[in-house]
Amino acid sequence: MEYKIIGEPMPVVECQLAGGESMITERGSMCWMSPNMKMETGAGGIGRAFGRMFSGESLFQNTYTAQGGPGMISFASSFPGSIRAIQISPGRPVVVQKAGFLASERGVELSVFFQKKMGTGFFGGEGFIMQKLSGSGIAFVEIDGHAVEYDLAPGQQMVVDTGYLAMCDATCSIDIQSVKGVKNVLFGGEGVFNTVVTGPGRIVLQTMPVSSFAASMAPFFSSGN
Repeated sequence: MEYKIIGEPMPVVECQLAGGESMITERGSMCWMSPNMKMETGAGGIGRAFGRMFSGESLFQNTYTAQGGPGMISFASSFPGSIRAIQISPGRPVVVQKAGFLASERGVELSVFFQKKMGTGFFGGEGFIMQKLSGSGIAFVEIDGHAVEYDLAPGQQMVVDTGYLAMCDATCSIDIQSVKGVKNVLFGGEGVFNTVVTGPGRIVLQTMPVSSFAASMAPFFSSGN
C-alpha cells in the first residue's frame, strides 16, 4: 500500500492498493475510490464490536478490497486539522483519542483502552476511555488542529488540558490532577481537572479539540433563533 496525504486543513489520505490488498475503517470516512474496490461490512466479533462502540466508534467495520488489479481509495478527515500515518507493530501499540482512528491496513486491530484509575475516566475526559491500535500495519489518525509532538523520558510528565491529548505510545501512563486553588477553579476558566501524561514515550498534542471548538461557538447559537 502506498499513500499520500493531501490538503490541510481539511485533509484526505489517498491510498493506492495492489490487487487483493484491503483497508479497514470504522465509520463513513471513505470519500472516493476506484470502481474495483469492494466493500464488506462486518462486526469482527461481538467483544471487539462492543469495545469499539464503547471507545466512540461504530459497532461495525468496513473493509475495502482491491479486486482484479490495483485500486485507489481515499479517506477524509471529519474536522479541520491533519492526518498522521502511524506505523503499528506488535512491539509498539499506540493509544489515540476517542474517534481519532480514520483507517488502516487490515493487520491493525482496534480495541478499547482503559486506564487503571477510574477517576481518570470520569474527570479526565480522554484519559480513561481511549482507543488502542495494535497488530501490524499503517494506521491513519485524525488530529484536531495542528499536531505538536514531545518525547517524554521515563518519569517525565506533561500536564495537558482535557481534550488536547491526541495520542501517545502505550508505554505512557495517563492520570488526572485537580486544579489547585478555589479562585483558580471558579474564575480561571480552565476547568477543574487536567490530564497528566507520564513517560516514557512519545505524545502528540492537538491545538484545536472538537470539544473546545464547540464550546467557543456555543454563545453564537442562541436557542431562541
